Amino acid sequence: MAVTSSPRTVRVRPAADRQAVRGRSGRRVATGRVVVNGSLLLFSALYLVPLVWMLLASVNAHGSFKLTVPSPTGANFRQILNTDTTYRPMLNGLLMCGGGTLLCVVCSVLAAYPLSRFRSRLRRPFLYTVLFSTGLPITAVMIPVYSMFVQVNLIDSMAGTTLFLAAAALPFGIWLMKNFMDGVPLVLEEAARIDGANAMQVLWRIVLPLMWPGVIVVTIFTFIGMWGNFFVPFILLLSPEKLPASVSVFTFLSAHDQTQYGQLSAFSIIYSIPVVMLYLVLARRLGGGFALGGALKG
Repeated sequence: MAVTSSPRTVRVRPAADRQAVRGRSGRRVATGRVVVNGSLLLFSALYLVPLVWMLLASVNAHGSFKLTVPSPTGANFRQILNTDTTYRPMLNGLLMCGGGTLLCVVCSVLAAYPLSRFRSRLRRPFLYTVLFSTGLPITAVMIPVYSMFVQVNLIDSMAGTTLFLAAAALPFGIWLMKNFMDGVPLVLEEAARIDGANAMQVLWRIVLPLMWPGVIVVTIFTFIGMWGNFFVPFILLLSPEKLPASVSVFTFLSAHDQTQYGQLSAFSIIYSIPVVMLYLVLARRLGGGFALGGALKG
């Protein structure tokens, strides 16, 4: 018995219908682009307006909270560029934040290496403890820290404050550094060990150069966090000549609407220079990323 199949009929949509569908799709895409671009412009304005106000107020002899176009003058910068107001606080901040960042990065590398390379039953609980410590607010530990600093006579000590800033940033540094270190292949370390390198030589000569972008990221984030930290030096340092710029900036704020907006804006511009310079110097090394592909071939 022969089975015959009837030909299938294919309905072709008229050209007018296809054009109408394309038109509706194009309008939806255009509407979506308008919404996205409008949202981006709105968020950009939220960031740019304060920066524009700061720049204009810094060159305004009668700076106020209002956004006005002034007659440019350098009087605000001349008034703040002195030892007590700017130079000493900036130097104190650079010493404490630079030393704390260096200490934190070195300790993060040394702590992250065994966490990344060695297996232990306590490894996962320790990592969760480190992760929990990154979200712990600094205000929750300042009372016991202050009591401990009083007992060991570290109150009003720049060295003690630097140590605590480094310790407070260490959990975040360890967590980031460990994640970056996981991206370095183990075969490179095994090859170095075959050639007679010990653990420290493998770390400093093989692993660290390959994860240099990660070290830069940790350095930038750590320095920015310390540079903008007001609460810790405000509590632990008592002498005005030891205060960093993050605390001395509040000398321009006063009660009864007597805030010196022009000088405050000028100081804020100078205060942001170290962070911008650090980013510009180190960001050039981030472009290449991790170049490990060639090392694994062959």
